[in-house]
Amino acid sequence: MKMTDVLREELMILSPKATTKEAILDEMVRKLVDTGAVDDFDTFREAIAEREKSMSTGLGDGIAMPHAKNKAVKQTSVVFAKHPTGIDFDSLDGQPARLFFMIAAKDSANETHLSILSNLSKLLMNNDFIQALDAANTPQSVTAVINLAEASLEQDQPQTSVPADKNNQADQPYIIAVTACPTGIAHTYMAEDALKKTAQEMGVNIKVETHGSDGVKNHLTADDIERADGVIVAVGKNVPMARFNGKPTVERPVADGIKKSKELINEVLSGEAPVYRASRSDQEKDSATNDDQDVNPFSLKSIYNNLMNGVSSMLPFVIAGGIILAIAFMLERLLGSDSGTFLGIKQVGEAAFNLLIPVLSGYIAMSIGGKPAMVSGFTAGALAFSANAGFLGGIMAGFLAGYVTLLIINLLKNMPKSLSGIRTILFYPILTLFVTGLLMYFVFGPIFANINIAMINVLENLGTGNKVLLGATLGAMMATDMGGPINKAAYAFSIGIYNDTGDGSLMAAVMVGGMIPPLAIALATMIFRNKFTKVQQESALTNIVLGLSFITEGAIPFAAADPIRVIVSSMIGSAIGGGLTQLWLTSVPAPHGGLFTIIPLGENRLLLFLSIIIGTLISTFILGLWKKPLEEQIVSEQLS
Repeated sequence: MKMTDVLREELMILSPKATTKEAILDEMVRKLVDTGAVDDFDTFREAIAEREKSMSTGLGDGIAMPHAKNKAVKQTSVVFAKHPTGIDFDSLDGQPARLFFMIAAKDSANETHLSILSNLSKLLMNNDFIQALDAANTPQSVTAVINLAEASLEQDQPQTSVPADKNNQADQPYIIAVTACPTGIAHTYMAEDALKKTAQEMGVNIKVETHGSDGVKNHLTADDIERADGVIVAVGKNVPMARFNGKPTVERPVADGIKKSKELINEVLSGEAPVYRASRSDQEKDSATNDDQDVNPFSLKSIYNNLMNGVSSMLPFVIAGGIILAIAFMLERLLGSDSGTFLGIKQVGEAAFNLLIPVLSGYIAMSIGGKPAMVSGFTAGALAFSANAGFLGGIMAGFLAGYVTLLIINLLKNMPKSLSGIRTILFYPILTLFVTGLLMYFVFGPIFANINIAMINVLENLGTGNKVLLGATLGAMMATDMGGPINKAAYAFSIGIYNDTGDGSLMAAVMVGGMIPPLAIALATMIFRNKFTKVQQESALTNIVLGLSFITEGAIPFAAADPIRVIVSSMIGSAIGGGLTQLWLTSVPAPHGGLFTIIPLGENRLLLFLSIIIGTLISTFILGLWKKPLEEQIVSEQLS
């Protein structure tokens, strides 16, 4: 496919009537509609307007590149408009725009389309190309300019990465960069091209990772980051950042990567760029997105990250569906056994819960194999659900779909270029679904259904002592990292048992275990005031509210400041509280809500309260007695 297949002569406006930004955008969208490339003017025009709100697509030097990827687009296309005097377009350099390229990409735009659009973006960084377009006065001459530029594009491209051995070019610095814009169509690649050209002119080695509509390209490996003298992050959306911890990093809008590439490179090389410090949220986002395509997908780290991606994606369904089910249970207690069903509330909550295993499987698969694994991942999860294979079966389904997808992608990597455009929309989903579906239906579904039944039978027949030990373990896990992966693992395990059996006893253990840390910290700040700062004391009320709501994360700032004392004291209290819930046969038939669920729905509510109170008091006094007075803490910090 050639560039002129999307930038067709019928889509060229060489004498526009518009004299304002809004009018030229209207005129270009109307051209898309009139030629059949877009079937809904208002829908696509709104998408263009939203894109302009996030950042003007007036690139400067007389060029504007409005673009959107939208369901109204029926044929990926580019409108070219040329205004003789220019129009005020809120451009980055404040100058009028005279050359306009409106990109309309289909929601399902394939790799070929996206590659062409990225090439067009890069050509717009070439002054010779712009001058030739300025001189072209007919659709035929514009087509000739584009064809000539496309033919020479590959040989004009700068290197995309540095040589394997940086030591061989010790006199040249090495920097790495990430570029991304909200739609991933235009600015992403223009910033990439500008940074590479500027680096080449300055004698700097550079590797640029792009986050575009076609996925992550030129991925930065751990070795790239280790060797780099600094990092440029020129983005208009979130990208994984924790990997840059400890590296000099310049963070700017993606537009600066296009227009201020030399300034960004100089800032990195000056030694004055700030050192990036990754936060906990950065690390969690990185593990959830799992963009590290160069990591061995079978390594323990990758397996763990892929599992956490599935669990994290599933939790919103658990929380929202669980609270709605809790409302249905409350109505049934107050108004009669069929009231929740009659009002439709119970069905809504159950519908969300029925999606737990497919969502878990689907996002594990996508974490491994990307979007090509989506169909087989969600379908395999649905098969696990229908086979009663439980959460273990859902986890197996996700990993199976992900690894089958990687296998299929590898087998088809040498397909003829003429077929490459339909790989992602035809071959990948059909082949991965066929292989994964049959394996799940005939082999792994039945195997994990039997494992699930056996596990449930074991749990139902546990003696009191073993139940107490299990409850204490789950409670302690909830307090270990307070919303992190260990906390999520305990929560997911209890959700699985609750979803399979309807037994909320283990939900009581994790809920109590998760409520105790913030409650104990709040109480400690009130009782042992001389051991906490004024700011910490003022957070007491906030932590009480968070603790009563079963939001463990309120304890994180305290754990970060004093990890050993806070985490150990919290784990001890949460373990005791979780164990007591099993000793006293308590239960919570809903997966979230804290006190607001326990009050109306908890079984043996008074004993549940007592479990919380005992665990909280134990954690409070361990922490309060263990911490040094504030004056001693300050002296210790000064000496260290």
